[in-house]
Amino acid sequence: MQATTACRRGQVRVAGQPAKPARALATHEVVVLEKEDLTLTVRVLALPDKRVGAKFVADNLEDLTPSEEYVRARKARDEQRLNSVVAPGTGRPTKKDRRAMGTFLDQIARESDRNRG
Repeated sequence: MQATTACRRGQVRVAGQPAKPARALATHEVVVLEKEDLTLTVRVLALPDKRVGAKFVADNLEDLTPSEEYVRARKARDEQRLNSVVAPGTGRPTKKDRRAMGTFLDQIARESDRNRG
């Protein structure tokens, strides 16, 4: 259902052309998926004979997405999360907001520890 919606919105391209939901893929084709903050690029390595679970899909794909794209998307998500947790003038943060801020700050601390060592 999500794939169909993404195709109809023009967020999926195969071989540089917008993909229709029922389009069949072939091996070695390049698929580009535009998500919210990230543009994923993958090459189809093999087509399974039958349906497989989500964790086995990666075995049939080669990720061509540049690492800079992942870094840019992570920064954009972090900025959005920080800006949306507490807007000025909205009052005291809820328990959910405080937990989200704690998780975010923990992630920042872990990243800075990793960068130091």
